[in-house]
Amino acid sequence: MALGRARAVALLGVDGAVVEVEAHIAAGLPGFSLVGLPDAALSEARDRVRAALVNSGEPWPQSRITVGLSPASLPKRGSGFDLAVAAAIMLAAGQQAQPPVHPEVLKDALLLAELGLDGRLRPVPGVLPAVAAAARAGVRAVFVAEPNAAEAALVPGVEVVGLRSVAQLGALLRRLPVPDEPPLPAPQRPLGSGTVPEPSDKDLSDVVGQHEARHAVEVAAAGGHALFLVGAPGTGKTMLAERMPGLLPPLTPEEALEVTAVHSLAGTLDPDTPLVRRPPFRAPHHSATTAAVVGGGSGVPRPGAVSLAHRGVLLLDEAPEFSPSVLDALRQPLESGTVVLSRAGGTARYPARCTLVLASNPCPCGLSVGKGLDCRCTPLARRRYLGRLSGPLLDRVDLRVEVRPALGAGSTLEGESTAVVAARVREARARAAHRYADTPWRTNAEVPGRELRGRWRVEEARAVEDAVRRGSLTLRGADRTLRVAWTLCDLAGRARPSSSDVAAALGLRLAGGAGVAA
Repeated sequence: MALGRARAVALLGVDGAVVEVEAHIAAGLPGFSLVGLPDAALSEARDRVRAALVNSGEPWPQSRITVGLSPASLPKRGSGFDLAVAAAIMLAAGQQAQPPVHPEVLKDALLLAELGLDGRLRPVPGVLPAVAAAARAGVRAVFVAEPNAAEAALVPGVEVVGLRSVAQLGALLRRLPVPDEPPLPAPQRPLGSGTVPEPSDKDLSDVVGQHEARHAVEVAAAGGHALFLVGAPGTGKTMLAERMPGLLPPLTPEEALEVTAVHSLAGTLDPDTPLVRRPPFRAPHHSATTAAVVGGGSGVPRPGAVSLAHRGVLLLDEAPEFSPSVLDALRQPLESGTVVLSRAGGTARYPARCTLVLASNPCPCGLSVGKGLDCRCTPLARRRYLGRLSGPLLDRVDLRVEVRPALGAGSTLEGESTAVVAARVREARARAAHRYADTPWRTNAEVPGRELRGRWRVEEARAVEDAVRRGSLTLRGADRTLRVAWTLCDLAGRARPSSSDVAAALGLRLAGGAGVAA
């Protein structure tokens, strides 16, 4: 009888738990049992591991092999357990062999990779959150497929060993010279995984006129506020939204790891540049499902567009064309900055602190602007169109701007460039970060209402109180208006919001939106 142990990680969302993989070899008819709540992909590890070990020249015990995954009550998913299962069997089978294996090589170590039938190691998604979870549990070394090594090395305090094959692992376990192996061909991305969008070279100066809308975009970028742009087709709503990521400052090291962890789970990282340093941008089509936008799906809940846009921008162009259930599913992430997906297999949490931008025409034909003389829609059709955006959703949108047709498009009404506006946004965010240095918040949009009424009370808030008494603002809307007032104060370089900042914040919330009530 022989026993071998190795470690792997089970992921649920961006959280992970260390799993002990035990291989027990006992006398009896040859067989292979894998226990511990494996899913279908992990159950197939029996065949992958057997073929990989045999094709790598490792001995395969002609005995009864039982592999246990502990804790047994925790569901385990995916092919990332392959390497740990193979290592546990190698340790159990090689203790009496010559040369013997040395279990201490894997002490306090994690193994994470998929095995090919030829014994080569293949990369898996979710390496960054898995290694981060293992590091918190005391793991000090990780063995991963070579294409995942750069991603795993982003976690500080962990020694990363990138391997190309089972043969290399076998040499390490026996303390023999590691054989040279040909590198694995560039891995193919899973269908539908996409990639992390590269920073856009679109400049804000491309937008002609629209000074009010440009100002609203600047305020939204400076404070992380949700924005609603409504106007006729061709007025520049989409152009403005697409240029907002360029206004955001680069991600801090902590933010970069948060964003990279989500994209690692989604399989969208570039192996050559695994760390996401720029704020991401997502613009799903209006036919997207709730699972695609918010996250979910059968089996393991996957992150949706709102999580893939974490610390960046999520644009819902032609917002009324989205399913009402999709739009209303965004209400909770907008409020908490987190998506909680509960399934039979467990509850996954994904970060979702993004800047939401809604863009819409004023009516189905889009011509209900000004006097609306060219509009062919009935009053009922107009109400129904914007009525698809529910009141509770719009109550969570801080800025509402009506984008009117630009005047003098043929003239030289060129606005400021992205670089100029981005510099002001960086300064405003730096002031907010200094103010909230001893708190968990980073932008004005994250500050709870109780803090706005206490520690950072706005003395000149009578206009907001009057709007609440009139019914123009809800209490949530009042808090969000005060957050915008702080952002306007930061952009102006003042220490405290003035009455003009509060009035301007009220105007940005109540004046636009094509008559949609606050």
